[in-house]
Amino acid sequence: MSDAVAAPIALASSRRAGATGPRLVAGLAILALWEATVRAFAPAYVAKPSGILLAIPKVIVDPAFLAAAASTLNAVAQGLAIAVVVGTLLGLLIGRSDIADRALRHYVNGFNALPMIVILPLVTLWFGYTSAARLAITVFAALFSVVVNVADGARAVPREYIEVARSFRAPRRAMLVEIVLPAATPYLLAGVRLGVGRALIGAVVAEFFIGIGGLGYFILFNSRTFRHDEAFVGVLLLAAFGVGADALINWSTRRFLPWYRRDEITD
Repeated sequence: MSDAVAAPIALASSRRAGATGPRLVAGLAILALWEATVRAFAPAYVAKPSGILLAIPKVIVDPAFLAAAASTLNAVAQGLAIAVVVGTLLGLLIGRSDIADRALRHYVNGFNALPMIVILPLVTLWFGYTSAARLAITVFAALFSVVVNVADGARAVPREYIEVARSFRAPRRAMLVEIVLPAATPYLLAGVRLGVGRALIGAVVAEFFIGIGGLGYFILFNSRTFRHDEAFVGVLLLAAFGVGADALINWSTRRFLPWYRRDEITD
């Protein structure tokens, strides 16, 4: 590796290492404040860091918790997969077709801004109080973030790329697959990053409302039976899944799109 390449990478690594200390100190301070506040002012059953830490070993081996986690995360993964496939196709269509853009843009923006809790009663009428309703809500929650971002990425493709492809008489399908989609991939990953959080919220809210097995129901049941420490373990798992998905997207961006945001490393 040349010095010109190694120096920016080393600088970026040193910056990340320098940020770890303050982040750790801030986290410990928040946990200490939380612990002290609950011990001083809250009832004994309210979750606190020490109680959550003691509850983790017991909860993570509980078959009911493992089944609930598997059910929710499986629904989120399926919903995200459907949302990414359908959202990418719709986003490319809207981004590269003026007719589709004029016909669908306002509907997509409207559904993207619509709170998912509003359509829960309708979804339960269509799909019943079943896991299919949870999956539908998960897809709805994640879909439009992907559509909006992919459409923006498809519009942002430099015009010269398209002109060069046309000069070589490339078919429209080849331009979409080999030029527009790769150029829009960073936007797609941004949409997936937003979609992960929305899908998690959608799945948990659906479980609250529908009452089917999953982490949402696990958290709700333990909260209502005053076992807040156990309930918070489920919250931590959801947070860990979201953070892990975000880290995976960041790694994929650095691994497979090394040209994207390179200026942020070299500055």
